[in-house]
Amino acid sequence: MIPENMYIFGVMFSREIKLAKSKSCFLFGPRQTGKSTFVKSLLTSNDLYIDLLPQASFLNYAKNPGRMREEILAHLKQHDNPLCIIDEIQKIPGLLDEVHALIESKGIRFILTGSSARKLRRGGANLLAGRAYTYHLFPLTFMEIGNRFELDKAVRIGTLPVLWETDEEDHKEFLRSYTETYLKEEIAAEGLVRNIGPFARFLDIATANDGETVNYNNIARECFVSLKTVQQYYQILEDTFLAFKLPAWTKSLRKRLISHPRYYFFDTGVTNSLAHTLTDQMNPKIFGRRFEQFVVCQIMAVIHYNRLDYQLYYWRTHHGAEVDLLICGGNKIIYALEIKSSQNIVKENLAGLISFKNDNPDVSVYVLGKSQNRRQLENEITLINWNEFIIEELAKA
Repeated sequence: MIPENMYIFGVMFSREIKLAKSKSCFLFGPRQTGKSTFVKSLLTSNDLYIDLLPQASFLNYAKNPGRMREEILAHLKQHDNPLCIIDEIQKIPGLLDEVHALIESKGIRFILTGSSARKLRRGGANLLAGRAYTYHLFPLTFMEIGNRFELDKAVRIGTLPVLWETDEEDHKEFLRSYTETYLKEEIAAEGLVRNIGPFARFLDIATANDGETVNYNNIARECFVSLKTVQQYYQILEDTFLAFKLPAWTKSLRKRLISHPRYYFFDTGVTNSLAHTLTDQMNPKIFGRRFEQFVVCQIMAVIHYNRLDYQLYYWRTHHGAEVDLLICGGNKIIYALEIKSSQNIVKENLAGLISFKNDNPDVSVYVLGKSQNRRQLENEITLINWNEFIIEELAKA
């Protein structure tokens, strides 16, 4: 398995994701993360590409799902061992029955992209029963951007590929358009929510609380909806890959499942747009929160792209001591991480990490900072730049 390249407006980004070369797969991710561009870069003249996003194409296949099978069989008569890509498969989940049959009878390799798994899961769609691996595409990582990467820019506007090749004015306009048309109108158009008003209020509150411990009851009161509805809204964010859940760590798996989680949106620029903090100069508190979000998202992407069997949690005691991020392998904690954007990191800022280390002396603990010289602090806590940790500890794991 090797990384593939993709082009955005003439600029080549070497994507870190590695798809299996001989296996069909699902490739999920939010809109504008580059799924279509990426899969098109894999095509040769031997292959077939089907896009379900255009209305005419959608209607043709929706009315007659067997049409896709007929087109693929006709293509197979002219080309040996073609790769078949179906873009936005969640638009017509019924096509997966045809895909399944073609994998079984003809051995065709498919790549099936989607920006929502909700319709597939909720509609009982055929998910190919292990015949396809599942991958996720994230916004660009700092390693994919390379020497063009700027941390302040990434924290402010995010790393959706299109934003790294447009002028400053377009950054804000694109993100506003993205959040207005996609996060609100398109989610409503997909039938994921019946009333967009309460969901729009929920988005405002959810982004304002990005990375904080969620109290569903409080949010329900603020949105004037039921507790169950708020939980369903968060599930929509997960199913459309717009946010991911960070559970609280406990030694008991049962308690871990019912503890109050935290949620992080998938991109800092989208969060800033929704939270109305998309400004040229961010105040230090907001910058610190977005820096934490950015680092967590980068770690999530690197873990997934390297297919590491790690899970992410946060740690909090009944007395209020906290650690931003735990990287775990099963029931074993591998790393405990505190993420700090401040240049002046002192002992008082690390009370949670020190408390954790006292209880877990065998776990490697780090403070992930920015523009810091590597230092060894007390209690065997290592201060290191966030990107150095990812390169030295995760990318080489």
